[in-house]
Amino acid sequence: MGRSTKNPSEVRRVQIMRLDPDMPMLTPARPGDAGVDLRAAEAVSLEPGERTLIATGIAVAIPEGSAGFVQPRSGMAIQKGLGLLNSPGLIDSGYRGEIKVIAINLDSKTLEIGRGDRIAQLVIVPVPPVAYEEVTELPDSERGTAGFGSTGTG
Repeated sequence: MGRSTKNPSEVRRVQIMRLDPDMPMLTPARPGDAGVDLRAAEAVSLEPGERTLIATGIAVAIPEGSAGFVQPRSGMAIQKGLGLLNSPGLIDSGYRGEIKVIAINLDSKTLEIGRGDRIAQLVIVPVPPVAYEEVTELPDSERGTAGFGSTGTG
């Protein structure tokens, strides 16, 4: 099992189980990369505007005190129009099931994803413990209640 750590510079160990033994192990492409590529464990054909759930053949044990975020790959977005819904997708430390990616084709032509294609990336980040406290009034801030577009448009 993963272990909790309080030192941000300490290496967090993430156990990985290949549910599909033919899928490659998760490893950073280059030293210092923040994420690891997730690959499609199945071939998928997506029509324009169509969305689907793509299996990766991977399950992970994220250490307590951390969370995983599934994020788009910029190359797939710009070159093929692959978008991820619910992005970033949150994986809590207690989840042990297969990582799946909610993909959408944002292009005007059919998108073919092959088995083994890199479709998303997984980033593990520390998440400090939080205590939620109900109050009757919130402290003032510079922004206050200003919502969408409150800092201007452009």
